[in-house]
Amino acid sequence: MPMTCAPQPPPAGETPAIHLVDDDEALRTALSRLLRAAGHEVRVYASAAEFLMARNGPLRGCLLLDVRMPGGPNGLELHQALVRQGETLPVVFLTGHGDIPMSVQAVKNGAFDFLTKPVRRDDLLKTVDAALEADKVLWQAGTLRRELLRREADLTPVEKKVLHLVIAGDPNKMIAAELGCSERTVKAHRAQVMKKMGASSLPELVNFAARII
Repeated sequence: MPMTCAPQPPPAGETPAIHLVDDDEALRTALSRLLRAAGHEVRVYASAAEFLMARNGPLRGCLLLDVRMPGGPNGLELHQALVRQGETLPVVFLTGHGDIPMSVQAVKNGAFDFLTKPVRRDDLLKTVDAALEADKVLWQAGTLRRELLRREADLTPVEKKVLHLVIAGDPNKMIAAELGCSERTVKAHRAQVMKKMGASSLPELVNFAARII
């Protein structure tokens, strides 16, 4: 039976949460109460530095981020740092009207969206829900890729070579000549590659390989 490629639930400690970074204590309190009342897990930080110190590896959920924060990295600088580190957490900026041009640029640089202060309840919840859904899609894609990499690691050196030749479109006869073996042996290797990679067809195998090669 081929192995299923259905993404597994995130490990403990990776529960999606809304990470709220804002230096305004009153606003942090109001927004966190609103979001928790809507059923979300919320973690609050008074500065970008505090968020960075608390961060330990990739995060799940979304980042709700103030643009202007005195006394350290501002929101734009934090976002740029996360992008450089390869963090995929969707970022929603909280901005004053004067910050809108900067926030538009931030969206062009990969931010998920921006909201203007004072933020409307419905706008906040709608944007947060969309960001959480985007994170879910990204996380599932990453989970599948990690699983496929694990499967590829189980292939023998010869099977890995067969995988590369098969997805390149080489027929069994050409692969046999490349490996110095019979076509029957190539077929046996191909069957093992399909089984170990959990692919039920050649197009599916090519699709899996495209995610990791």
